[in-house]
Amino acid sequence: MGVLINLFVGLHIIGIAALLGGFFTQMKAMGQGTARFVPAMLHGALTMLVTGVALVGLNQADGNSVNTVKIGVKLALLIVILGLVYVKRDEEKVDKRLFGLVGLLTVANIFIAVLWT
Repeated sequence: MGVLINLFVGLHIIGIAALLGGFFTQMKAMGQGTARFVPAMLHGALTMLVTGVALVGLNQADGNSVNTVKIGVKLALLIVILGLVYVKRDEEKVDKRLFGLVGLLTVANIFIAVLWT
């Protein structure tokens, strides 16, 4: 079971890398007001959602304790991120404040995962 959990942790990290990497590739465009949500951001957020849910289930099935409050906060942030990226995915330009909010929420999600014990 440990190998399977570690596999999903790796996939979860790949998802966050795609989401944050997509954000970073658009930062210069954000300064010019022409940033857009790239497909990598949507796919990364979806990957995070699927693997995160799988990780909670696998950890509970393995008898590990899960901090449900932490998971709930992370899920809420991810749903906001996913909603914004999904709704605005076809727009040529996204408001820089909205785009920055997605980056901020993504970084907050990372720090919650790492620092909240």
